[in-house]
Amino acid sequence: MRETEQIALQESQATTNGNQDGSDVEQTVFDAEQAGSRQIESQRTKLFVLIGSGILQLPIWGFAMSYGVFQEYYFDNWTMEGDRNITGVIGTTANGVMYLSMPLLFALFTRRWAHRRQLAALCGTVIACVSFFLSSYSTTVWHLLATQGITSALGCTLMYSPTTLSLGEWYTTSNRALAYGIVLSCKNVVGTSCPFILRALIDAYGYQTTLKAWTAIVGGTSILAIFMIPTHPSKVSIHETRARKIPWNFLRYRSIYFYSIAIIFQSSGYGIPQTYLSTYAKGVVLLSQTSGTLMLALFNAPGIIASSFFGWLSDNKRLPLSAQSVSAIPPVCCAVATFLFWGLTTQGNIGLLIVFSMTFGFFSGGYSATWGGMLKQMERESAERNEAVDPGMIYGLLNGVRGIGYASGGIAGVKLLNAGTLLASQRFGYGTSYGPLIVFTGLSSLLGGWVVLWRWNPKRFLPLISRAYSRCTNAAAVPISLGRNDPVYNA
Repeated sequence: MRETEQIALQESQATTNGNQDGSDVEQTVFDAEQAGSRQIESQRTKLFVLIGSGILQLPIWGFAMSYGVFQEYYFDNWTMEGDRNITGVIGTTANGVMYLSMPLLFALFTRRWAHRRQLAALCGTVIACVSFFLSSYSTTVWHLLATQGITSALGCTLMYSPTTLSLGEWYTTSNRALAYGIVLSCKNVVGTSCPFILRALIDAYGYQTTLKAWTAIVGGTSILAIFMIPTHPSKVSIHETRARKIPWNFLRYRSIYFYSIAIIFQSSGYGIPQTYLSTYAKGVVLLSQTSGTLMLALFNAPGIIASSFFGWLSDNKRLPLSAQSVSAIPPVCCAVATFLFWGLTTQGNIGLLIVFSMTFGFFSGGYSATWGGMLKQMERESAERNEAVDPGMIYGLLNGVRGIGYASGGIAGVKLLNAGTLLASQRFGYGTSYGPLIVFTGLSSLLGGWVVLWRWNPKRFLPLISRAYSRCTNAAAVPISLGRNDPVYNA
């Protein structure tokens, strides 16, 4: 009887253990399936974020990067009140307002208002659409400056800032620079195609109808793209708790100031060819209107490859280059292209102008993609000091610094174009009214490459200098033996 009870008890325990083992296995399989589904969902979301960010480059940058087409039209068909030379400031002002607004907006949507990012981007869409629509009814140059240069730029910035923050949060430090590079490549696709589209619309329907059509394009593409870029889950509920303060420790790093000064110089020269290249091709090189538009497209086309290339170069582990080295390559090459190609163009020499457009466009278009390397460097510096850092806030600050360069370059461009005092040779670009602009662009680009000096430490050379000095002094102190045949000895 007792043996029968023991056998029954063992069988029941075995059954229970078997059920437990089976449930554990089922739970493990279920957890694995959930983890796999979450990973697939995360990859799909990251892909949508990347595609949405690429689409959003059209409504944000399409007008600013193609403003040279409108600039040329305003010059040839001026019917408004005011000085038409002021229209040369609109394009650079739009870029400047956008970039100058970014530090504030990045700070607002990094933490406290992170859950309102999509709503803010939709509000920016409304502001931009209303601005472009009202600009079609402008009657004075100041109306154009207010609507196209200021309010539309504010709307576009309100679209750009929250969505770019989400892009940087969905992609980690290992591939963030490459993601930025891909999106910036889409930006250059926009800059390449939009000049032809806008030129065709202006020629067929006039600039007023073109601006209304552009309003519809901005509204449709923006709404589609914004809903493809959700806020990262880590930021959705941050407003429900006590929001952490933004860490400002990076302001003590020397690198942030060197990079900022370099970006100011590079940006002040970058906007000038983008604004005046079309009018230069038509007025100086004596090209047709279509050729002028082609110059603007060729200026933006190489950036499609350059942005991805410099983003990959910043993340590349097989060819490790410092952030200083990578970020110094574009501005230095832009300076060389400006002095050798743009400055030496002559009437009818379309070949040299094409070379300048593509060379300058390639390196200047890829400059922003090097910022991912700058962010990684400052993240490493903060990790070494055991300090917190917010890459999104730093990225917004770098964009704001770029706005200072755009605004200052635009103001200086108008003054330099009116000066036009370099008359030494009428055969080259230096001898035209654009000569001061060419010199300014080359010098500012060259100064933009000075970040390489950040690695130069004069203290490293002090021991070498001291040793060389001691050798010289020791050699001077050695007594000179004179031979009997020496005239000094005989004297």
